Amino acid sequence: MSENEKAAAFRPLLEKELEELRALSETGAASRAPVTLDQQSVGRLSRMDAIQAQAMAQATERRRLTRIQQVEAALKRIGDGEFGYCLSCGEEIEERRLETDPAAPLCIGCSRGES
Repeated sequence: MSENEKAAAFRPLLEKELEELRALSETGAASRAPVTLDQQSVGRLSRMDAIQAQAMAQATERRRLTRIQQVEAALKRIGDGEFGYCLSCGEEIEERRLETDPAAPLCIGCSRGES
């Protein structure tokens, strides 16, 4: 598959994923908000549950933001004409790897530390 064909095939997938990630980030903002610790309205266990849920939502958002950065970087590589090439060794990334993760910046060998 040529560089232009790869870009044409994977750009829509990356753009769709980026749009979905941003939408999820916006809708999950309320669950990451600070927990109100009003002992009159909520019991101790309920507050602990709320704090735990908040921490999990924050961790999920951190992972989501990391993925957003990866997808944006892949879209930039498409724009720069460098998509589909390993950032470490410069070799072409296998098409099967890109099908699994279009934002993959490294070939299998470099991601395993083999190069």
